[in-house]
Amino acid sequence: MKKKAIYPGSFDPITFGHLDLLKRSCKLFDDLTIAVVVNPHKKALFTVDERVAMIKMATKKYRNVKIDKFDGLLVDYAKKVKANVIIRGLRAIADFEYEFQMALVNRSLYKPLDMVYMMPSVEYTYLSSSIVREVASLGGDVSGFVSTFIAGKLKEKFNNA
Repeated sequence: MKKKAIYPGSFDPITFGHLDLLKRSCKLFDDLTIAVVVNPHKKALFTVDERVAMIKMATKKYRNVKIDKFDGLLVDYAKKVKANVIIRGLRAIADFEYEFQMALVNRSLYKPLDMVYMMPSVEYTYLSSSIVREVASLGGDVSGFVSTFIAGKLKEKFNNA
């Protein structure tokens, strides 16, 4: 039986930290779907379609990775795509508290669902999309946090704002 996992998130934008977890997850699972959350209550810098396009560009070398978007409950999406594992990153204690609560809720809604938590590599422990957006919005160099392509998209976005 194939091991199928989902790596959900907003990915606004996708960072080297996300890619670090993705690269390691690809070794553990036969099929991995990066699922971009469509959340109308959250103000994103990039549209969902822009994020999907950027993620496709950033992950084109991974053969067992698919990019998708979803709205609604993650457990419903997992059922729809027949995934039984959710990948999540943990950077700090604050992440753990939130993720622990979400895992219990998700498990109560869909018992076959397992959560796999991964720590980022040390150099990405502090990194988040919101920090990248903040640095980029102030004209800072984000080349150590995102690919050249994504850095260009951030620059474009903030120059047109």
